[in-house]
Amino acid sequence: MTVDELGLVLLGGALVLLLAVFAVRLSVRTGLPSLLVYLFFGLAIGERGLGLEFDDQQLTGVLGYAALVLILAEGGLTTRWSRIKDVVGPAAVLSTVGTVVSIAVVGTASHYLLGLEWPVALLVGAVVSSTDAAAVFSVLRGLPLPPRLVGLLEAESGFNDAPVVIAVIALTEIAAHPDEPAHAWWLLVLEAVGELAIGVVIGVGVGRLGALALRRVALPASGLYPIAVIALVVLAYGAADALHGSGFLATYVAGLALGNVRLPHGAAVRGFAEGLGWLAQIGLFVLLGLLADPFRLPDHVVAALVVGLVLLLVARPLSVLASVSWFRFPLREQAFLSWAGLRGAVPVVLATVPATAGLVDATSIFDLVFVLVVVFTLVQGPTLPWVARRLSLSDGETIVDLDVESSPLGALDADVVQMRIGPTSRLHGVEIFELRLPERCNITLVVRNGEPFVPTPRTMLRHGDEMIIVASAAARPVAERRLREVSAGGKLAGWYRRLGPDAMRPGRT
Repeated sequence: MTVDELGLVLLGGALVLLLAVFAVRLSVRTGLPSLLVYLFFGLAIGERGLGLEFDDQQLTGVLGYAALVLILAEGGLTTRWSRIKDVVGPAAVLSTVGTVVSIAVVGTASHYLLGLEWPVALLVGAVVSSTDAAAVFSVLRGLPLPPRLVGLLEAESGFNDAPVVIAVIALTEIAAHPDEPAHAWWLLVLEAVGELAIGVVIGVGVGRLGALALRRVALPASGLYPIAVIALVVLAYGAADALHGSGFLATYVAGLALGNVRLPHGAAVRGFAEGLGWLAQIGLFVLLGLLADPFRLPDHVVAALVVGLVLLLVARPLSVLASVSWFRFPLREQAFLSWAGLRGAVPVVLATVPATAGLVDATSIFDLVFVLVVVFTLVQGPTLPWVARRLSLSDGETIVDLDVESSPLGALDADVVQMRIGPTSRLHGVEIFELRLPERCNITLVVRNGEPFVPTPRTMLRHGDEMIIVASAAARPVAERRLREVSAGGKLAGWYRRLGPDAMRPGRT
């Protein structure tokens, strides 16, 4: 590239980026993950579209790994520990045992239904077994679901990249060199456990030491704090990788550790990380669309449908059943977990790994996975709200964190929460003083029919109201719990308890 060509390249890149940003609005309205729009952009400007030639799978894999680091960093920094702490165990089992079950089931189906050799069949199973953090974070955080389910799916998508990458690399080596003796399975298991353990230790260590340093060191400009935090998270990846550990797990754990302490300018840090995460998603999906050849894809539709149906209807449900049944998840929640295993960029990026190893079937694997991700994202993404309603899992209200750029709130150790009262919530008809919210918590604004007003203790809440709540960090979880109880049981929720585990489920009548 020359200096004269730079302006044209920047013009094209900026236009694609702006179109991708505005496309998020479309994805929010339709419930469709934005990754499909970005993939379409890549196909449109590629060799079969506007004529931009790109076929470097190795470079795509390297850039894909870098993008996944930023996406996982954003996921860790914006995930609340309070939401996932009770489901870390199920998420860890689902990310490991569930992954093994999924690989075995999809691999067996690929061998017998598609006629693939065992190493290649298991490799296909490994590539498609990982749920995608970008898709999960973007879709599920907008759905009114029980926090436990959202937390489990978020934690799983953050955890399972690590074991899947290990499995894909190991199976690629076996498939690419079938004549060489393979390592004993128990050695591979020990190696995987060791890599995961190193990743956790590095992630926790970098996160805690980094948080301690950032709280003690007064940087001269507020804009330096987001840069320092991202550098720490990327440092965790590099350190773990250098020590032959799981860099992806270290990245997510370090982000989780840093995102759940009171850092200076924490809202700015999360906003910066979210922006980098979006940029990484856009760049990654457009790049993957560029790499795909739409003229080759139709040849792999049947195989992709076979593998996808086995994955969605057999492998995923069995992996959920084998993993979370021990933690007393009801069958309807297990059914939703099975349907909500969204695939996205991670399987497509991992599908480039066989090409770097010189595997003969690498291109076919990439095309199959690409078609599978597109088709089943179209099926699963828009139907998640309907599935949640059919399974009676939708809450009566939604609670959304707000990032507030206000230094007094940071100094006062306070949080701002936005709540919308849903159509089935029993908060309707309750006066604010009857909520009995904890001290250091107050409803400061109510928006009704588009008109904001400051409520009084005698203000009666109605369906469709949106409330702005200011609470101290300590009072916030108590306030959320109290509001969910009243939403489920009405104003007398604090005076009695119904029998049964589902009695106080938010949104139920």
